[in-house]
Amino acid sequence: MTVKDGYKYEDLSIGMSHESVHHISERDIELFAEVSGDRNPLHLDDDYARGTPFGQRIAHGALTASFISGILGNHLPGPGAIFTGLSMRFKRPVFIGSEVIVRAEITDLQPRGNRCTLGVSCTVDGKAAITGEAQVMVPGRDA
Repeated sequence: MTVKDGYKYEDLSIGMSHESVHHISERDIELFAEVSGDRNPLHLDDDYARGTPFGQRIAHGALTASFISGILGNHLPGPGAIFTGLSMRFKRPVFIGSEVIVRAEITDLQPRGNRCTLGVSCTVDGKAAITGEAQVMVPGRDA
């Protein structure tokens, strides 16, 4: 794979995986709120968040999930891949200051349309924050 081209469908195999690590910062929360328009006080207001079941501010679920897109678009399968579907379940909150380990692993290959399925997850302290499955179309060698 080259940085520019990503993997070709023919180069993929079940079990291939990639992990990345992200540290959730105050700035991440602020920038995501700005871009998404999600200004829920659970993410932005300490006083408000103290009165919730979490007791403190949490990261936007979509912010954490967006790290999955980073793997698919940059690493596995990488540039040229087209993200066609994502199903996921939020299991627990992610707090500011958390280290999130994001993982994608190819679980199925469908030759018709050069499609692959990847199991995806985001974990914090060894516990799943997000689990799910992504579907991606991948360029072939003849594309």
